[in-house]
Amino acid sequence: MSKTSIAAYVYGRVQGVGFRFATQQQANGLGLTGYAKNLDDGGVEVIACGEQQKIDQLLDWLRQGGPKYARVDRVLTEPSALAEYDGFSIRH
Repeated sequence: MSKTSIAAYVYGRVQGVGFRFATQQQANGLGLTGYAKNLDDGGVEVIACGEQQKIDQLLDWLRQGGPKYARVDRVLTEPSALAEYDGFSIRH
């Protein structure tokens, strides 16, 4: 299967609620690589690389609200340059 990469920008109550950790758990479970990072504007940037079907599953999970205490208002996506990542990490 060919790999692809997306950048997702998630907005709502997504900082201080375990959002990056839960996203990391979901991505690892799907076999994706990349990272989740808090943004200065209160959002979270998610870079995900892998099979399109698995990326779509992660995006569905993000759009459904992520972890229990999060509230997702919107998810913006765009293609991202395919890069090699060592697993899925949390960036600061």
